[in-house]
Amino acid sequence: MKEITARLLAWYDRHARKLPWRGSADPYQIWVSEIMLQQTRTETVAGYYARFLEAFPTVQDLAAAEESAVLKQWEGLGYYARARNLQAGAKQVMTEFGGKVPSGVEDLLKIRGIGPYTAGAIASIAWNLPVPAVDGNVIRVISRLYAIGESLGEPGTRTRIETLAKELVPESRPGDYNQAVMDLGATVCVPGTPDCDRCPLEDLCRGRRTGAAAELPKIPGAKPPKEMLYDLILIYDGKRVLARKRTEKMLSGLWCFPLMKGWESAEARKAELRRRWGMEMKTFRAVGTAKHVFTHQVWQMTLYEGELREPAQAPEGYAWIDGEELETLAWPVAMKMALIPVRRRLSDGQ
Repeated sequence: MKEITARLLAWYDRHARKLPWRGSADPYQIWVSEIMLQQTRTETVAGYYARFLEAFPTVQDLAAAEESAVLKQWEGLGYYARARNLQAGAKQVMTEFGGKVPSGVEDLLKIRGIGPYTAGAIASIAWNLPVPAVDGNVIRVISRLYAIGESLGEPGTRTRIETLAKELVPESRPGDYNQAVMDLGATVCVPGTPDCDRCPLEDLCRGRRTGAAAELPKIPGAKPPKEMLYDLILIYDGKRVLARKRTEKMLSGLWCFPLMKGWESAEARKAELRRRWGMEMKTFRAVGTAKHVFTHQVWQMTLYEGELREPAQAPEGYAWIDGEELETLAWPVAMKMALIPVRRRLSDGQ
């Protein structure tokens, strides 16, 4: 184990990725980066990280901010519950920990949105505590290193991996060590076929010796995401478009254009708008399709756009949005394709 640790740290000193949050010992900054990195590619996070910290440079600033402002800064990153939990955690730090992010893992785990991995990352990187930070990269590296062939769905497999991860963390430079394993898993010991020839642990890896590395870890089958069919409808009243702030759990607090379940013809949707909202459309036509993949759902959307024959009051829960206001609201990535024609329609001179 000492040899593994020494090699990884030496490799990290030469090959560590250059990332905006690397080198910071500020627990708040590390916290923000780790939450952003959950289920999001590193290259994507790099751009958002600096802007988010510019808007909310301290945990106090984040706790005091309006939720809408936080969601706006998070716009495009997806999985918006992360942003809400991050702000809720910041408020918790203010009320329960005197405005300072705690150092101990047990206290960190009390904060909303912080799980074992994030707690380990903050404690080791910010506070230099010898605790593991076990994410998917670490699970993959250890599974291959020790040739753990049992499925991650089996009782005890995850516990065994976490025990080994804990035993490997050195007393000296624990934060660098944890980041070294993450980097190894992200750049060398990658999913599918690992680049074993570049690995500093090649001759120590049981998975490499047995030829099983590419097949590890054993991940139980996941259910495919459910396909959802929607008509996404862009309704214009002059230089305004109809939208609403969602209250459902999925995408709560974000703005969306009207979504109606199923795929219907233009005539059927026109009739539904007349029946449901009393709206008479002067024009109404299909303008394209869009698709967005969530963790558990895939939204397949037909885009319609139409112009009111005469001005109408916004239905309950909806609002008419002009071009200037459009840019101040937080929209999910699922609305990305729809926003293209909307911006074109509402922009000056169009």
